[in-house]
Amino acid sequence: MLKSIRTRLVLSHLFVIFVAMAISGFLLLSFLERYFVDAMERSLLAQAHLTAQALIPGATARVEESQDLAAANVLGQQQLSNISVQMAQQAAPPSSPPSTAPTPRPDSPLASLSDVTLSLSAELQTRIRILDQQGVVLVDSMDEDVGRDLSGIEEVAQALSGRPGKAIRLAESRIGIGGRTMYVAVSISVDRQVVGAVYLSQSMSDLLAVIYDLRWRLVISTTVAAVMASTAGLLLSRALTRPIRQLTLAADEVARGDLERQVPVRSADEIGRLGQAFNRMIAQLRATERMRTDFVSNVSHELRTPLTAIKGLVETLRDGAVDDRKVRDRFLATIEDETDRLIRLVNDLLVLSKADSQALKLKRESLDVQDLVERSVRKLAPQLEEKGILVEVTVSAGPPLVLADADRIEQVLVNLLDNAIKYSPEGGRITVAIDDGGPVPEMVSVAVRDEGLGIPAGDLPRVFERFYRVDRARSRDGGGSGLGLSIAKAIVEAHGGEITLRSEEGQGTTVRFTLPRA
Repeated sequence: MLKSIRTRLVLSHLFVIFVAMAISGFLLLSFLERYFVDAMERSLLAQAHLTAQALIPGATARVEESQDLAAANVLGQQQLSNISVQMAQQAAPPSSPPSTAPTPRPDSPLASLSDVTLSLSAELQTRIRILDQQGVVLVDSMDEDVGRDLSGIEEVAQALSGRPGKAIRLAESRIGIGGRTMYVAVSISVDRQVVGAVYLSQSMSDLLAVIYDLRWRLVISTTVAAVMASTAGLLLSRALTRPIRQLTLAADEVARGDLERQVPVRSADEIGRLGQAFNRMIAQLRATERMRTDFVSNVSHELRTPLTAIKGLVETLRDGAVDDRKVRDRFLATIEDETDRLIRLVNDLLVLSKADSQALKLKRESLDVQDLVERSVRKLAPQLEEKGILVEVTVSAGPPLVLADADRIEQVLVNLLDNAIKYSPEGGRITVAIDDGGPVPEMVSVAVRDEGLGIPAGDLPRVFERFYRVDRARSRDGGGSGLGLSIAKAIVEAHGGEITLRSEEGQGTTVRFTLPRA
């Protein structure tokens, strides 16, 4: 199942989505829980502070002042202030003298505040315990811990030392609130002396219920989002992988030999460009296959023609023509010519094969191009004299030195000059122009121009193809194989240069190639 790129694509995206949602959900829940707990803690501290003021007018509760505490539970503080006024009036009748600071004795005024504590506890829905300065419970709104020493509890000990104490733990079994409970203890001070503590506890069940509800909502929303993401992922992955599947099917068809298969390109993205590249590759494969078929056919034809001629001449000689000296000498000369033609063909094919396999060895040295041109012209002097053709060599600047293999470049020049001679009229002119200051400073340009009939525009794109002839009959009669320009192109490109051909019917032909400067 995981072998499908579509499946892996969907699963990878879903994995990222699930991990991101799980982490964000966990962080969100942690933040909300911390926020709610802190808010509840600030509220209890504010309640403890106001409870102390309501119990003993003039007393102060030592709590840490902060903006959060001052702003916490504003409505609750207003309610507590109203209650504190009422409770203070009940605890201190108008006819009584001003109250004095309570003492930790058992008959302390704190012991007479049970009614006030019960009223506050009912109003605040919070358990309230009033402790003396030794940590002994004087008043308990639930009437369970009266007389019990709570000084060993950490938050109580902190309050008796003048610092607010806070804790969250499971409630005692007799509280009746159950579950996790928040405890807050603050000291009661009169004239900067700690005379007792207010110990508040409140169930966190409502808060936890809200948090649990948020958790379930988050789980449900995550599940819904996952289902929607999965559906969207499947649809998107199908759209994304459809071109890939088409490419795969097309590649399988091509592997089975169907070179006519094309893939539709519907986008300009990477997959679209891949489809375009695939179609170009198929077009190149078709062209290569066509060239291979033509090559085999042409090679077979080129080999069959001289071999057939040689076989016919040999059979004729065997039948008795060998006794006729003139006939024998003529036949032997023809056999020699056809044999030379076969040797040239094989050598040309060997050069092309080496060029294709990057195995064409070049003996590079600094050469004077003009000397190479003049040497090539001397080799072709008999053909030039036979047709009365004049060769003119021009040099724009000199000496034109190049870094090249002398034998290979001479082979290129001989091929180009031989073609120019074949297609030039009698008494014509061939111009060889050497440009040492062309548009590319590091290259030397050589152009061979004839005054022949030119090449039709439809044949120009194929003139460098192997065995391609514009005039097949004329080329074959002249001993050509159709490989001259192909070999010239292979040799020039092996030197790092380039070769181009321009021609118009009736205006002659110009073949230009470049070589690296020495």
